[in-house]
Amino acid sequence: MAMDVQQALEDDKAELNTEINTTPLVDVMLVMLVIFLLTIPVVVQNVNVNLPNYRNIVTETKPENIVIAVDRNENVYFNNEPIDISTLRDRLIARQKAVTNGVFPEVHIRADKAVRFEAVGRVILACQQAAIQKVGFITLPVAGGI
Repeated sequence: MAMDVQQALEDDKAELNTEINTTPLVDVMLVMLVIFLLTIPVVVQNVNVNLPNYRNIVTETKPENIVIAVDRNENVYFNNEPIDISTLRDRLIARQKAVTNGVFPEVHIRADKAVRFEAVGRVILACQQAAIQKVGFITLPVAGGI
């Protein structure tokens, strides 16, 4: 195998190519764009849920349910009977222990629109301390619906 060293030296004297070859750059950018477009739906995930529409659901009144009312003066009523907030927890615990058929009572809170949230919060705290499993709020339906 013979090599012409003289020819190789003359080619070195040729003018250098100083232009940027953009073909590999474009190829790399296109591959990165495809990877980016494929990974975006994986990274951004939304849980598909059917959001409920507002409607008035009629509450079934059961004998074991407890209705606690709070008026605008922060007076608390246990089944239409005035009660001190400090004894509410003990009364709720007594009702929980009195359950014989395995159906635990639900607490329905009826609070005046003008009452401070702190008074309602005390009722919710008493329900939580008494381990009431279901607590709901009784409201009036919106006029005309949604």
